[in-house]
Amino acid sequence: MTSKGMKTHQAAAAIPQFTSKDYFSFFLAGALCCTITHGAMTPVDVVKTRIQIDPAYKKLNMLTGTRYVIATEGPRALLTGFGPTAVGYLIQGGAKFAGYEYWKKKAVESVGGPEAAVKYRTAIYLGSASIAEFFADILLTPLEATRIRLVSDRTYATGLVTGFTRIAREGGIRELYAGFLPILCKQIPYAIGQFTVNELCHEIVFRSISEETRRTLSSTSKFAIQLGSGVIAGFAAAILSQPADTLLSQINKGHGPKGSMPHRLAVLAREAGFRGLFAGLGPRMIMTAGLVSGQFLLYGAIKEALGAPPGVEIHKETGAVV
Repeated sequence: MTSKGMKTHQAAAAIPQFTSKDYFSFFLAGALCCTITHGAMTPVDVVKTRIQIDPAYKKLNMLTGTRYVIATEGPRALLTGFGPTAVGYLIQGGAKFAGYEYWKKKAVESVGGPEAAVKYRTAIYLGSASIAEFFADILLTPLEATRIRLVSDRTYATGLVTGFTRIAREGGIRELYAGFLPILCKQIPYAIGQFTVNELCHEIVFRSISEETRRTLSSTSKFAIQLGSGVIAGFAAAILSQPADTLLSQINKGHGPKGSMPHRLAVLAREAGFRGLFAGLGPRMIMTAGLVSGQFLLYGAIKEALGAPPGVEIHKETGAVV
């Protein structure tokens, strides 16, 4: 074998060859970490959505909004939409995390191996997150439409099944997927912030320590790095996706003019203005920081429990895929 051929062989060998069992583990870990965290954040999301679309909540913050919900509707109202949230993010989370692992590996292979992957790592993060999220959102959109309808209209239905079937009966597939474009506009920037910023945060940390220190990191240090990176990634995901999140709530509430979805989004964005598009950002940043950091911590722990291999890493500090 020539030196060139050996180099190519070594580069290819450095890329893990995931099996279908590995991808199932990635899917299960992603599904569980997302449904647990999103389900736990349901009360925060209820208040956030009300602040976005209900005039009575416009001047309230997370704390006062929570008190207002309890005072006017009772504590159980804070769990409105729990069913579609749990089910929706179970399937969306699995598809997103497994898809990110799949497309990142494919991207590394397509650019020619580890060395080229390091050079194009940011583009790989962006592309892998976007493609994975696109397919995951096909599964999420009908359930997200149901969740927002339940939260925004307390009399619409009693839960997931009745809400979903009513939307399907009255509006069909078109109504269930009315929010697909705004969901893409929301979730793809969200995924970009979540995965790309998390990867870059880890890289910054690892480049500041020696390889020996990295290998001997304590469990506490690893936890702190994962938590800190996840919180920063959560802030980025919230900021990037906030305008589309506001528009999605408006669309599923039935607001806006008739016409194509791009036209409706443009009109609603113009009416809301910059300040209106970022209404509820504070509570959502808190929620998203908890979601993203919790998801990465749970994802890693569940993968380890399942015996799944680590994902593809292309951090510059090692110059290799491991």
